[in-house]
Amino acid sequence: MMKPAIFIDRDDTLIYNVPYLSDPEKVVLTPGAGETLALLANAGFLIIVITNQSGIGRGYFNVEQLNAVHDKLRQLLSSFKVVLDGLYYCPHAPTQECNCRKPKTGMLEQACHDHRIDLTRSIMVGDSLQDIQMGRNFGLHTVQLRLEGSDKEDFQADFLVSSLPEMVDFALACLKGQ
Repeated sequence: MMKPAIFIDRDDTLIYNVPYLSDPEKVVLTPGAGETLALLANAGFLIIVITNQSGIGRGYFNVEQLNAVHDKLRQLLSSFKVVLDGLYYCPHAPTQECNCRKPKTGMLEQACHDHRIDLTRSIMVGDSLQDIQMGRNFGLHTVQLRLEGSDKEDFQADFLVSSLPEMVDFALACLKGQ
């Protein structure tokens, strides 16, 4: 049976952005992230993180440090009873040719290969133009998170929110195929 997915960006969406984050102690969830993902997972969505991590390709940190950060993320989410169904990252620097760096769709393609995903009811949630473009390029519904105090422009996603809880009704409508 195919299931819908919430594809969610990591930095400034699921957790606060720390440039080239390699220290697990600096992982902090954005407001309402845990509660929102718990609600959406219970509604039937797969929860899949999609993130560019060029710090590896640039030599700023290694895969072990990234894994420690992601372990901390999983630990924080577990207190809300959220288990990630997938976590995909692009380790390449922007100058490297790859198919996985957002806005290209390689990470989404891999997630679809690994999971039976109903794309018609799935959503890409992120804060950047690359997130929204990738979602559009793959035919997903899109939600742009512009955290309070952010000066990011509106990237014309299907839905614009200032916190993850604000997207729940939109996501549930997508789940019903509306």
